[in-house]
Amino acid sequence: MIKKPVLADKTTDQRNNPDAVVFAGDGEPQIPQSMVTRITGLLQSDKLQPDTYSIGGSVEMLESRIAQELGMEAAIWMPTGTLANQIALRHHCGTKSRIILQEQSHIYHDEGDALVKLSGLNAIPLAYGRPYFSVNELRKALEEATSGRVLNPVGAVSIESPVRRQAGQVVPWNEMQSITNLCHDEGIPVHLDAARLYMMSTATGIDVKKYASLFDSVYISLYKYFGAPFGAILAGPDKFIENMFHDRRMFGGGLPSSYLSAALALEGMNRFPARFNESFNKAKALFEIINKLPGIEIRQFQNGSNIFELLITTNINTDQLIENLLDIDIVIPEPKNDWPVPLIHVNTTILRKSNSEIAAAFSDAIQKSIESTS
Repeated sequence: MIKKPVLADKTTDQRNNPDAVVFAGDGEPQIPQSMVTRITGLLQSDKLQPDTYSIGGSVEMLESRIAQELGMEAAIWMPTGTLANQIALRHHCGTKSRIILQEQSHIYHDEGDALVKLSGLNAIPLAYGRPYFSVNELRKALEEATSGRVLNPVGAVSIESPVRRQAGQVVPWNEMQSITNLCHDEGIPVHLDAARLYMMSTATGIDVKKYASLFDSVYISLYKYFGAPFGAILAGPDKFIENMFHDRRMFGGGLPSSYLSAALALEGMNRFPARFNESFNKAKALFEIINKLPGIEIRQFQNGSNIFELLITTNINTDQLIENLLDIDIVIPEPKNDWPVPLIHVNTTILRKSNSEIAAAFSDAIQKSIESTS
């Protein structure tokens, strides 16, 4: 039996191996050496333009670039996605204190009840244990908010897609359209928590601008796959974004030297779409090969993005399989409490080896795992 700490240490070592295929996380692991190399390259090409407390320079260049790509009038840099979500919903709601969102969303589970603690807003969760709610569920919640003895009108609706806690499953396009149409008919602004928007776009074939067109504001992450060390972008109409830097500073988010993050994100954006599209297509072809091997299946979710389930038969020791793959420079994440089986994350590290090499490695690791249980 493999000791978990030993397996964890080996996994960490291989995540930092520049030759390893890392089926974990959305982007390539950013080790210190690679980060310094990239910054040095930007400095030599005169692409590092300083900012003043997150205003101007490379930050402004990034804001303009993403606003244009999303078809939005304006955008503002934020140090974290949490702050982007919180300020967006705070602005949308005004004096109305209710926000409807998914029970499985990051805002509901992973932002420390910031809505109520920082802005006095009440989260109304729908779709318990599921990736998304239907337009009929939303319609019922809106009716309940205004039909009681005391009116509690909804100030905003937030949709997360892909949903991290639900293995990156996305809200289907038709449902997303129906939800946003209802909200706009009711005069309720809709926010899109789309940290992984560009990955969702590749998986569904729907352009990022088309997604953004449904919403009043959109947040995307800069560090998950664009290679920035931190940062986020919040995009929306001019009047919405205008003067938002005051709230950003009030919450401690007007950072000096944000241009380092912004410039790295700009550089990453230039390379990401083509490389991830190639990676995603390569992964689908690879998984068809791997699924012909005994005792294993890599399965795509019905409304999936870049995350796939790894199903393993009982005659294969999962820990042993993971360790065998680590020994040949392939990282598979261990199962976690919130999902019963290992989840395969497709990212651009898949381009480091050929499909035949990866498939052969899986075949060898499976055989050794079967032998260890017999």
